[in-house]
Amino acid sequence: MIGVTMHLAPPLLGRADELEILRRLIADVRNGRSGVVVVRGEPGIGKTELLRALVAGAAGFRVCRATGVESEMELAYAGLHQLCAPLLGWLGSLAEPQRRGLSVAFGLESHDGDAPDQFLVALAALGLMAEASEEQPLLCVVDDAQWLDQASAQVLGFVGRRLLAESIALVFADRTPEALPDPPKTLPDPLKALPDPLKALPDPPEAPPDPLKAPPDTPKARPDPLAGLPELRLGGLGAAAARTLLATAGAGPLDERVRARIIEETGGNPLALLELGRGLGVGELAGGFALPDVGDLPRRIEDQYLERLGALPAEARQMVLLVAADPVGDLALILRAAEGLGLNIGVLEVAAETGLLDVGPNVRFRHPLVRSAVYRAAAAADRRAVHDALAAATDPLSDPDRRAWHRAHAAAGPDEAVAGELISSAGRALRRGGIAASAAFWERAVALTPDAAERAARALTAAEAKYAAGDFLAAQALLVTAEVGPLPELGQARIQRMRAQIAFALRRGADAPPLLLRAAQRLQDLDHELARRTYIEAMVAAIYAGRLVRGADPAEVPRAARLAAYGPEEAHPLPHAQLLLRGLAVRLTDGYRAAAPLLKEALARYRAQPLELDWLSASYNIVAMDLWDDEAWFELADGQVRLARTSGTLSWLPFGLDYLAELYIQAGELSQAAALLAEGERIDPGIRAATLPYVSLLLAAWRGDAPAADELARALARGAVDRGEGAALTYADYATAILGNGLGHYELAADAAQRASAAEEIVISPWALYELTEAAARSNQHERAAEAADRLAEIAEASGTRWARGAAARSRALVASGPAAEEAYREAIELLEQTRMATHAARARLSYGEWLRRQNRRVDARSQLRLAFDALGALDVQAFAERARRELLATGEKVRTRHQDPGAELTPQEREIARLARDGQTNAEIGTQLFIGARTVEWHLRKVFTKLDIGSRRELDDALRRHEVSR
Repeated sequence: MIGVTMHLAPPLLGRADELEILRRLIADVRNGRSGVVVVRGEPGIGKTELLRALVAGAAGFRVCRATGVESEMELAYAGLHQLCAPLLGWLGSLAEPQRRGLSVAFGLESHDGDAPDQFLVALAALGLMAEASEEQPLLCVVDDAQWLDQASAQVLGFVGRRLLAESIALVFADRTPEALPDPPKTLPDPLKALPDPLKALPDPPEAPPDPLKAPPDTPKARPDPLAGLPELRLGGLGAAAARTLLATAGAGPLDERVRARIIEETGGNPLALLELGRGLGVGELAGGFALPDVGDLPRRIEDQYLERLGALPAEARQMVLLVAADPVGDLALILRAAEGLGLNIGVLEVAAETGLLDVGPNVRFRHPLVRSAVYRAAAAADRRAVHDALAAATDPLSDPDRRAWHRAHAAAGPDEAVAGELISSAGRALRRGGIAASAAFWERAVALTPDAAERAARALTAAEAKYAAGDFLAAQALLVTAEVGPLPELGQARIQRMRAQIAFALRRGADAPPLLLRAAQRLQDLDHELARRTYIEAMVAAIYAGRLVRGADPAEVPRAARLAAYGPEEAHPLPHAQLLLRGLAVRLTDGYRAAAPLLKEALARYRAQPLELDWLSASYNIVAMDLWDDEAWFELADGQVRLARTSGTLSWLPFGLDYLAELYIQAGELSQAAALLAEGERIDPGIRAATLPYVSLLLAAWRGDAPAADELARALARGAVDRGEGAALTYADYATAILGNGLGHYELAADAAQRASAAEEIVISPWALYELTEAAARSNQHERAAEAADRLAEIAEASGTRWARGAAARSRALVASGPAAEEAYREAIELLEQTRMATHAARARLSYGEWLRRQNRRVDARSQLRLAFDALGALDVQAFAERARRELLATGEKVRTRHQDPGAELTPQEREIARLARDGQTNAEIGTQLFIGARTVEWHLRKVFTKLDIGSRRELDDALRRHEVSR
């Protein structure tokens, strides 16, 4: 084991501690635990050398390598394919949907249907690695991760967050974002000028922009796909190691002042020390009078490389540029292209002798900065020439996308043939699931399209692709190109719609509803179906904006949508989407009673057809919630989650998990809800970070966790104001009311519930009436309580569900007296116990018991309070359980405080795995459902067995019941 600095090669001087950390990771993998780490640091800091040393010391491991390349960032799954290529022999061991999804993503199979979901590909990659690791420990090393294509980076981030008990080490080398150079020039900015088809295109870009450094004007930077993974950050070398390394690079004696200045200005960067030391003349080394400023380190190092390049013959410089233009480094391809340029193999050997690149089965530059320096310094005509040679040498049948990419960079002006090839590549990328890659091909095709009308149409398609990929800044720029071009009226209306969609995606409310409304009105006579979809989008945007919607008339959107919804009818019976539009419009203009019949009919028709994960799914979840239809809500949310899991549509799954978790909270299955929220976090932290913590706040409120609820409520309120998402303010008030009622802070709860109900917003305002009635009744605000109970009674009559009728009966009981109150309590309990809403049924018993005690019927009160206390405690609704305990004590009952050893408590994920195992699922089936490896499932089950003190799956059912009762 390398443990002392003197044993390290010069590039690793001073890195013994970091290398030891990586070696311990390898040791953990040998012992059956996964290891994941992202090595971060600035260019030249030693990341690649650490990875090389790690690989050299990983005896007995199967090693898979991938290196991100700037110019390959437009090719979907290129990095993942490179990493997984040695493992493709295990493809046949995957479940068929995963095998096919990965094969299509890698271009191994053709596919004419929908593209495989990116997370299905991720699940398949995880399974492929897990299968290979069963035979031999696996070390996956990814260098220059900042240049991975977007699809590969997201997949590998997904895999890294799920590794636990597989014999797999996954190690990334990634540039520190703040250390990255400014993004180079890209295609012409359509906000400034449109490309003239009669003039030559501008010079090819120096390199594609780095995905980890967003331009300063980007309104919403894309999250780091490796966020949340363990990190090892590399800083500069210490003074002693830096002096030693610098001594190996100098050409003569080094003046101490010069040495100190170099070390200070390079910050101990190893590559800078070596290259700058080699590049200094004798005078500079001795006295330092001619020592130039180090300046920008990456650029200074590149200058040193360019000095060495400049000493080469012209043919050798052209050969090095040829290698720089090829992202793969395929020696055979490079030699074929060189032959087309009239270069012989001896020229490549001359270039290799400079130390700038290494020649083997693949040609690799000594450092990524060499590639960027060479490409940047070349004249535009020279770059086009090498790309043209590479395109000619690339097989159009086996690698059409790379050939099209090279042809695009070789084009000196607009070229319809090349643009057509790029569009074909965009289609292939989309079928493989590479949305971002497809958008990049479309964007380049726009610049190469000579016909103005065709260019405008393609710019609109490219903008839609960029929007789908989440690149809103690029989408907005392309919309300008499309808008200026000669587009028909429908095209101009689609542009307007997309601008509104981007506004909603960026701000979630505020100005989005009126913008979407204008787009829908413009589309109405041009494309009736698209107009209908846009009206519904405007309605959903209005629901999110809530009280913060902009415009002189907040009701403008639903009123206009209502007029449109009752226009000419194309079909009888009406499509469910048309009914949905009518129902939502009436709901926001005429209120609950008028809308309920329309919404119930729309929901029934939607439920009668096969479930799909489309843009309407969320709308119907909201409708079921607003109708207090717990069965429909569960059917939709559970069905959507199951479909997302089985189909691998994990991009939609976090939102489905939120809807299902919210139902479980209302139903009292708080542990299950917590497990679902944790699952959503593991799928994609970026999605969770980009959404406000609605459901997490609700969970904290029902648990009675005041500190967590207060923090989350503040975060929700801040986000609501920043984004114009008024619905979040109403939700925060509703959660505060629940928390206050649980803790007995009734005046605070009444004020919060009053604000939430007065907002007159869909779903939450009616729900808040339930909390308002209790809080007002308990704080002697009888008039307010009676008014809330009356309003809830009207809603229950229109809804007709047991949940709504039970809630209304319990509210009626709270404001009644004598036999009427008791009758209403009994009715509430009877109705609510026939629903999924166990917490509401238990709270009805609690209210009934409290009422009985105040009627001096202590024996009857004890019976109801004991049932409420046991139920609320088992449901983990601790604040309400404590209320029941206090009431029981007041009746003279002795009540033991519940205690649970924290170390014996199952985590949400352990509880979910135990439940699935109890239901008879195998480790592999559980792993597929929860997107983790089978060995990780086994590892969790061992912990479950230990905590529950059992020895087999047969004992899980009884053990889980005992565990829940004891909590």
